[in-house]
Amino acid sequence: MADFAGFPAQTQKFLEGLSKNNSKDWFEAHRSDYDAYWVTPAKAFVEAAGEALQDVAPIEAQPRVNGSIFRINRDIRFSNDKTPYKDHLDFWFWEGERKTAVSGFYLRVTPAEVGIGVGAHGFDKDRLGAYRNAVVDAKSGKALRKAVGELKKSKVDVKGEHYKTLPRGFETDDTFERQFLRYNALWTGQDVATPPSFNSKRFVSWAMTRWSKQAPLHRWLVDHLQ
Repeated sequence: MADFAGFPAQTQKFLEGLSKNNSKDWFEAHRSDYDAYWVTPAKAFVEAAGEALQDVAPIEAQPRVNGSIFRINRDIRFSNDKTPYKDHLDFWFWEGERKTAVSGFYLRVTPAEVGIGVGAHGFDKDRLGAYRNAVVDAKSGKALRKAVGELKKSKVDVKGEHYKTLPRGFETDDTFERQFLRYNALWTGQDVATPPSFNSKRFVSWAMTRWSKQAPLHRWLVDHLQ
């Protein structure tokens, strides 16, 4: 496993400071903290987690910003919120080509919490149509029911419900189909208080325990939509 010793306590302290002082001047004054406590441990985590995730799925892990590490700069062109930086650290591990990947494993570090999950946070028009067909198909629909059932046993919620009514052309009395046909995304997510293992190499195992339980949903998305 890659040489990951955990995130230092200063990682979340940096994020907390950035949240309170979200400006270019503050960021430039603390750029050394960004490099030491944000970029450096993030790269090490990607290498370690990417290696561990191979036991679950043939994912891609790129230990760089704009690879498996989302950049800290916000895109403010079309946003009313003009703060220039994100006050969190996001990771993404995907299967196949990054631009066309339908699902992946994600993790978010905030000043006080860790969010972890898998799946697709939104379907484009073509994927939405394919998703709906897969929900009502006898074979793929059965596989989705199985994946959702396994998640429920692990007390993991499946998210993505968006519409109030069924899409046109998909009339059904089946309770499961009626629910999932109203989704425009399909993902799992758990936000928990920062675990003690965050500051040690055991954090990879902590993440893997949760990703492994949520992996069936990722597998279904890749098998049937990618």
